[in-house]
Amino acid sequence: MQKSLILFFTVLSFICNAQIIKTKRGIVSLDGTHVAKITNKSNEYTFMDLKETPIFTVEFVDKSVVDSVRDSYVKINRVYNREKTLDLDYISPSAFSGDEKSAVYTCIKGLKIIDERGINIKNLDELFKNMPKRKLDNKTKEAYTIRTKIDKLNLEVNSVGEILSNGIPVGYFTNLPVSFGSDDRVTDKTFVDIEIYDAKSKYIGKYITTTKQIKTAGGKTFTLYREMSGRASILKYPTYKAIAERMAILDPNFIKIQEKVIVGEVVKDGIEKDKK
Repeated sequence: MQKSLILFFTVLSFICNAQIIKTKRGIVSLDGTHVAKITNKSNEYTFMDLKETPIFTVEFVDKSVVDSVRDSYVKINRVYNREKTLDLDYISPSAFSGDEKSAVYTCIKGLKIIDERGINIKNLDELFKNMPKRKLDNKTKEAYTIRTKIDKLNLEVNSVGEILSNGIPVGYFTNLPVSFGSDDRVTDKTFVDIEIYDAKSKYIGKYITTTKQIKTAGGKTFTLYREMSGRASILKYPTYKAIAERMAILDPNFIKIQEKVIVGEVVKDGIEKDKK
């Protein structure tokens, strides 16, 4: 009986404290009271007070980190100070809600920078003063670690299928499909595998167009670009650059990151300068 009463009052308290959030014709209401105004342009939402003074913006970002791993978050800016930007996690009232609902819901429920009195400047200042850290899952953290390594390689694929790292040729593709050159993605499902060799013509691995799999010479396999749903949906066809990047991660011996730039001695008029 006592447990039932505790449960009853817990549920009743939850119902009484539940806030009704609505956005209609650019006006944000909390429990029937107008608290803010909102406008949007593309993926950026500008929040204003009821006098239509812009206070801050919320921009939605949905990007590919590496391969099929995507990261979705919001960027928050103060209107009067655009240089300082916060990257934050956002929450949504439902799995299929639009960005506007998610922006409003995050500001009220998650960040508490809008309340029954309007835009809470004190909480907004505190948010920028003590910037909260994002809560990334292990898969996304690992993807960012890989992305950092890839960015250091600075890979490119030129018009003849050569793979360049920081401008230096490090390998090349063979068995390139007809669409290569006119399209930077592998769109042709041929039964001939696209092979990768290093700069010394050593076989590194291949990309199987029918299964979207990369297979290294050492036997490692990786499936590129798995199909996903919702806002995390991705393109069906990988770029040649993405294939080279993933091959470099699967086989660390394929491309070495040069940490130091080695140059010759500085000479002038044929005379070597004194070393200091």
